[in-house]
Amino acid sequence: MFYSGSPQTCTLGVGILTEVPDGPRYLVGMTSSELKELAVGMGEKPFRGAQLADWIYRKAVLNYEEMTNLPAAFIARLQEAGITPTPLRVVDHRRSTDDVDKLLMDAGDGNVFESVLLPYEDRVSCCLSSQVGCPMGCTFCATGLGGFTRNLSAGEIVGQYLALQSLSPRRVSHVVFMGMGEPLLNYDNLLAAIRLLHEEVKLSLRHITVSTVGLVTGIERLAKEEMPIHLALSLHSPLDDVRDRLMPVNQKWPVQVVVQAMRDYHAITGRKVTFEYLLIHEVNDTPEQADALADLVKGLPCVVNLIPFNYVDTEHGFARPHRERVRQFKGRLAGRGVNVTERVERGHDIAAACGQLAGQHQGKFARRGGVTSLPVSS
Repeated sequence: MFYSGSPQTCTLGVGILTEVPDGPRYLVGMTSSELKELAVGMGEKPFRGAQLADWIYRKAVLNYEEMTNLPAAFIARLQEAGITPTPLRVVDHRRSTDDVDKLLMDAGDGNVFESVLLPYEDRVSCCLSSQVGCPMGCTFCATGLGGFTRNLSAGEIVGQYLALQSLSPRRVSHVVFMGMGEPLLNYDNLLAAIRLLHEEVKLSLRHITVSTVGLVTGIERLAKEEMPIHLALSLHSPLDDVRDRLMPVNQKWPVQVVVQAMRDYHAITGRKVTFEYLLIHEVNDTPEQADALADLVKGLPCVVNLIPFNYVDTEHGFARPHRERVRQFKGRLAGRGVNVTERVERGHDIAAACGQLAGQHQGKFARRGGVTSLPVSS
């Protein structure tokens, strides 16, 4: 019934990842049914469990003191049993001049990860992490400079959403898994978190986006879930020789293979897919690559989302493309009939790109475990 951080291993052909050992028990991550069972097991009526679910998932209240309709004796028994509402502690909270909130959190083991609240005029979105660090080794991303530590549990993932919702007077209606980590390498916890967000928090599955560097076996598995979630691929080049240098995963699943997996995902789910494309000066922003990209996605209902490189000091000397090169690349795609957008960049003054705040907290971007870098900024 209780999540305790039991060791889990997930393999998708890119190594083996293991969870941290047992930790304290907490309510976030439990379903309404489990919370009712918990209440009954402590001598209360089932509706007390429903009240817990309402406080946590619908009202984003994460401390017992504010759960005003629960008996003091019930709360005392929960506390005596070592059961806390949330596994997460906010280590750092920053708000940008353009109203972006970024939280740095840990779950009691000293390892930090990040989440971002992104308010827009027509919606409020949030970006969640699925791992502490990332093992994928992409050569342009801040997160990987800190290495990989472990997967996050479903409760730790949903807890990020609830912490962000508690900051917002408006409902957080959209979730993107574009924070720290590769979501499909933490597949079981990812799916459990998505189900909690849908069934307990009552978010639409169509408002949930999973971004992947291109784990084909994970994409194939996700397509069979019969969940109309949106899928985004971090592509970053239509050419294998370029993508090989940017993303080691391409050596296992080359461009044509991973794009075919995206075509299959659309065919099975009926959902339009997104290709994230990080523009790096004189690396992947050439007219030739724009033409190759247009050929690659021809006939596939999709969006190409361009993201000018957000500077990270890596050994590769990557640079942000000049504004004119971004305009030309975008125009060339549009001229070939590609549905192309450019990401609205926000939160620069609070290190909002994925991994930057964690690196500052640790005092460095350390390369641990042989990992050199990783996936796209949020």
